[in-house]
Amino acid sequence: MSGLSAAAQLALDQAELVFGGPRHLQLAAIDARGRPWPQPFDVAPVLAARGRRVVVLASGDPFWHGVGGSLAAHLQPDEWRCHAQPSTFSLVAARLGWRLEACDCLGLHASPIAQLLPRLAPGRQLITLLRDGDAVRQLADWLREEGWGQSPLWVMEAVGGPRERCRMLRADEVAAALQADPAQAPVTVALIAQGGPALPAVPGRPDDWYAHDGQITKAPARALTLATLAPRPGERLWDIGGGSGSVAVEWCLAGGQAISIEQHAARVANIHRNAERFGLQARMQVVHGLAPEALQDLPAPQAIFVGGGFDSALFAALRAHMPAGCRLVVNAVTLETQALLVQLHGELGGQLLQLELSSAAALGRMRSWKAARPLVQWSWQA
Repeated sequence: MSGLSAAAQLALDQAELVFGGPRHLQLAAIDARGRPWPQPFDVAPVLAARGRRVVVLASGDPFWHGVGGSLAAHLQPDEWRCHAQPSTFSLVAARLGWRLEACDCLGLHASPIAQLLPRLAPGRQLITLLRDGDAVRQLADWLREEGWGQSPLWVMEAVGGPRERCRMLRADEVAAALQADPAQAPVTVALIAQGGPALPAVPGRPDDWYAHDGQITKAPARALTLATLAPRPGERLWDIGGGSGSVAVEWCLAGGQAISIEQHAARVANIHRNAERFGLQARMQVVHGLAPEALQDLPAPQAIFVGGGFDSALFAALRAHMPAGCRLVVNAVTLETQALLVQLHGELGGQLLQLELSSAAALGRMRSWKAARPLVQWSWQA
């Protein structure tokens, strides 16, 4: 209570109803006015009390991985006021002496731990909100499995409250330490990444990061494809003939959303694995089916990539689905599809490229260049 501002304490004193987690209600010593959040979580009870004097007790800054945005989306601006306090991230940074602007701050209490993967790099500082004490062990186990077991972790319980506790452990020491002395919620973990392989930050990431059966847009071609697709935050990609889903994954890592359409069940499973590998389940949808039939009822894209199976019938169907400004990129290795791309380029314009790559390979006791099949790429905007 001592951390609340005078205005926040006055609002609490005058409230008819007070909503919050059980620990919030206990910390504030709320009497019969208290209403714990329902399980599963739902803001409906607060909205049902519209017009009464209602206080919601939440994390210090409820608009940073908190309930503030969920409530404000249903209310008019003049119906509510937020008495913001320091966030958990601010409290942790203040305890450790870290520059908050130099940290990655994530809410992992209701989302996959694998979201950390693109953010891990030697020396990188991260602060993560976690669901409960057991999630600390899960995070540490994941770090160890990914090669980051040497990373120091600060396990911080009830930060900013009367029972605050902080323990520093290496990720590969956490399981044993917490078995003897479990962490108690609410818990936050700060870490400095050490020891593991960092994921490159630009498209064209190595093929061995992905589960695939050989049906994958290889890293150099993928880099060129993503550059041509030109992803922008919040945009949606249709990845047709997804294969491994590598193009969709890298589109999502650039801040977008993707729908990957694939007809083969084994490859659909690989796409799901790759989405989970990078913590992208919320951004990547996988459709098991064959285009154009599988495109019905999908939300409109801002970009489309076709990695295989392109023909004039599919192009006609895509044109019917493409909103104005939608970008189309098609890669082709067969002569028949390449001939169609040459024809479409002549009729509609756009950009036509031929990509020829060779890699060094053994030739007897010496080495020579081994050429890959030439790749023709056509890009066009509706």
